[in-house]
Amino acid sequence: MPTTGDVYPLDRDQVPTHWYSVGADLPFEIPAPQPPPRPEGAADGPRNLRPQLPLSLYRQGTGTQRYVEIPEAVRREYQRWRPTPLYRATQLERELETPAHIYFKFEGTSPSGSHKINTALPQAYYYSRSGVTELVTGTGAGQWGSALAMASHPYGMDTTVFMVRSSYEQKPYRGTLMRLYGARVVKSPSDLTEVGRAALRENPDHPGSLGIANAEAIEYASTRPAARFSVGSGESHVLLHQTVIGEEALLQMGVAGEFPDVVIGAMGAGSNFAGITFPFYREGLTEDSRLRFVAVEPEACPKMTRGRYLLDYTDFSGVTPRSKMYTLGHKFAAYPIHAGGLRYHGAAPIVSAMYDNKLIEAVAYAQTRVFEAGRTFAKAEGIIPAPESAHAIARAIDEAVEARRQRRKSVILFSLSGHGLLDLGAYDQFLAGDMIDSRPSDEEIQDSIASVL
Repeated sequence: MPTTGDVYPLDRDQVPTHWYSVGADLPFEIPAPQPPPRPEGAADGPRNLRPQLPLSLYRQGTGTQRYVEIPEAVRREYQRWRPTPLYRATQLERELETPAHIYFKFEGTSPSGSHKINTALPQAYYYSRSGVTELVTGTGAGQWGSALAMASHPYGMDTTVFMVRSSYEQKPYRGTLMRLYGARVVKSPSDLTEVGRAALRENPDHPGSLGIANAEAIEYASTRPAARFSVGSGESHVLLHQTVIGEEALLQMGVAGEFPDVVIGAMGAGSNFAGITFPFYREGLTEDSRLRFVAVEPEACPKMTRGRYLLDYTDFSGVTPRSKMYTLGHKFAAYPIHAGGLRYHGAAPIVSAMYDNKLIEAVAYAQTRVFEAGRTFAKAEGIIPAPESAHAIARAIDEAVEARRQRRKSVILFSLSGHGLLDLGAYDQFLAGDMIDSRPSDEEIQDSIASVL
């Protein structure tokens, strides 16, 4: 039974000691990345792209072990704020007049304000041990850039962040937060790289994309001997690190005396969704075969619901290995919606393979629908969610309303991956009635995917 209202606590010593690798329990293999095609006449491969990952992180992403031990130094850092709370949203249940029980795991209590610190800390730890002195990355809404800047500073590493232009302008205080942590923040596309200069030549007002920001970061890192590119979502080692979310939630649901019927997460490249769902997938193999998993993406960037399962690059310029994933094409630039962390053109290879094998579901929501759900949640529960997290809330509300319609109990769990206190400008736009919905046409998606084919 809970000890404090509708909060389900754990002790610090219950912070997970291991990350969980879902690949060990999948009934299929994840397709391996493929090198980029060689240019005509080339003998030694397409590009001299220096390896960016330390061997330790590479092994975590490609290994076959079911569990990976969390280094004690990283676990001690986790224990500064973990375990994060699990709440039951009883006020929201009352407002919806639903028989459903709605639970949410709140990652917004971390020092950087979101779940991204769960992978930033181990990445900083492993990169520093390999001799790296500068980490370079791309970020959308800024949660990842903030987390990496915060995690890198204690190891004496510099941080350079290429932030997508639309989010840089929509969320100026994200840049402030990164600078407070000591990072250099560059608006992307920029004139610091050839990738950025080319995008600006094509469109001087280019809103940017995560693909471009990452491509700029890779190019910039390649010019600095002790710098390496670090990524905050999509890669297998990143998804692995985020499973601390689901492992804790499993214990907390046990304290609550319930097991979910559906687990929901917002879907950018996949780190938040994987973090909450993967451990429940493992338990669902034996506990409840009816357990459902729903990834929620924006209609403005519908890589799973309207994309194709193809080999594609993870960056705009096409210097990375090609991964098999649901994609809109690496040249796709989503409309500048406020959920900047979900504007990535592709889904993580592991998540994509699970979707292709019908182990998970995916839905897409319009921006105004998402912000309406965020307002409903804030009024009921008193927590202002990040726009990314509000996607999961929108789906949780729909699930609860459907349970009401069918007059059946349902246990719903979703990940509230970050707070929205730095997104009040977006909520102000919504409250003023100035927010618009954007949805790419079939022709736009087909043209973007055609460039991959």
